[in-house]
Amino acid sequence: MAERKRPGDDPAGDRPEDEARDDLVDEVEDDEVEEEPVSRGGTAVRERTANSDSPATRKDVRRGGFFGRIGGFFREVVSELRKVIWPTRKELLTYTGVVIVFVTVMTALVAGLDFVFAKGILFAFGN
Repeated sequence: MAERKRPGDDPAGDRPEDEARDDLVDEVEDDEVEEEPVSRGGTAVRERTANSDSPATRKDVRRGGFFGRIGGFFREVVSELRKVIWPTRKELLTYTGVVIVFVTVMTALVAGLDFVFAKGILFAFGN
């Protein structure tokens, strides 16, 4: 069976396309771009092995009584709340103001349409 050659396996790696690629990589590194994760379209091997049912990869889940499970739930809630990025006071006031203004405008719009349609119905059917 023929083996595939990978980019780093070729001992004579001085091919012209390798030099062009190296120059391109050097230019990109010089531009100081932020590192972003690149998707290579492969399969998630780590996740596949983590979900297997073998005893070596499965988490040891301890299930206590009723109160043990409730305590575990609250420990997980506190753990997740520590990960939350909370807004600053200024951001909170800004977001609250935006919501109040938006709700006020929408309420006025609905009330105005209700008034117009009510007058239209009363005009059409007479009162």
